[in-house]
Amino acid sequence: MVVITAFLLALLTGSLVYCVLTVLAARRYLAVQPPSLRTPIAISVLKPLSGVDEGLEENLRSFFRQDYSGFEILFAVHRADDPAVAVVEKVRRECPGGPATRLIVTGEPPGPNAKAFSLERMTQEARHHLLVTSDSDARVTPGLLKTIASEFQEEGVGVATCPYRAVPGRSVWSRLEAIGMNTEFLGGVLVARMLEGMKFALGPTMAIRREVLERMGGFGGLQDYLSEDFVIGKLAAEMGYRVLLSSCMIEHRIGSQPFGTNLRHRLRWARGTRRSRPLGYWGQVFTNPLPLALLLWGLAPGWWPLVALTAVFRAAAAWAVAGWVLHDPLTRKRWWLVPVQDLLSFLVWIAGFFGNTILWRGRKCYLSRDGRLRQIE
Repeated sequence: MVVITAFLLALLTGSLVYCVLTVLAARRYLAVQPPSLRTPIAISVLKPLSGVDEGLEENLRSFFRQDYSGFEILFAVHRADDPAVAVVEKVRRECPGGPATRLIVTGEPPGPNAKAFSLERMTQEARHHLLVTSDSDARVTPGLLKTIASEFQEEGVGVATCPYRAVPGRSVWSRLEAIGMNTEFLGGVLVARMLEGMKFALGPTMAIRREVLERMGGFGGLQDYLSEDFVIGKLAAEMGYRVLLSSCMIEHRIGSQPFGTNLRHRLRWARGTRRSRPLGYWGQVFTNPLPLALLLWGLAPGWWPLVALTAVFRAAAAWAVAGWVLHDPLTRKRWWLVPVQDLLSFLVWIAGFFGNTILWRGRKCYLSRDGRLRQIE
């Protein structure tokens, strides 16, 4: 019992230090301002689509409202009868003075990562050398492309990835997931950026130079990976390019999911992280101080003041990310859900150590040690 108590105390101490690092990392991120745009850079925006996500029309419309000239938007669907096509056509009609657009029907993907396949097909058709990839559930501000173009003026920048504020649907499970993204996930990104620099990228919206992408084999070479975004940032850093966490924040519209669907999604994410960043996944134990404090309290009831102290540290770290960086109204309004989400996140983290199969877009796949997928059903 004494050994277990001492072990939990050591982990909790590390978690409290991590909370302090999160606050410092948020301040350091906010201190960086993008340079002024001197010369506009032509940009190709790549939007892979599959079905109609909640809020898709407004998500797409946000790209037609960019305060930027000299860009094109390419959309890709696997089949011509995909319902997303009608949404694209509607937005096109309503924005007649918008950017040049093209719609590509790719056919069925040969590999497990359908998104990477669509991105490869769009890259082949794209006219410009700066590529901005953006998921269908991303909603952006009018200054996105201007900010990205200004950041790519800096020497050696190969990839820029946008931080995001998760916006939930109507279900309580999506609210919990959004609070976790906005108080825990981005905090980990900021701490990693401060301690070792950006050696990965985030999927919802990122930018990459075409020559950097070609050096790593293009999107076609990433069709067997679950987390192609992480791999892109990792390879770019290994090749000597700078990977930036952009100053432009976007919204990640996660929609509404019932409990079972949401849990499978979380487990897929956890197992993917475990395979992509095994050491980082072990380190996530420090991102959930409240469960550690409660476990310690259960073993040593006299140490209850540590629970109160931990709550203060966790609140400071959560607000540094959700309040200062993301200006998240959800966390401000439903702050009392943070402890609930922390407990759920801790349980999912433990479950993520077990199992190597995932269900992704109706396909059951085996996840290998290097993050590659092999379809088994």
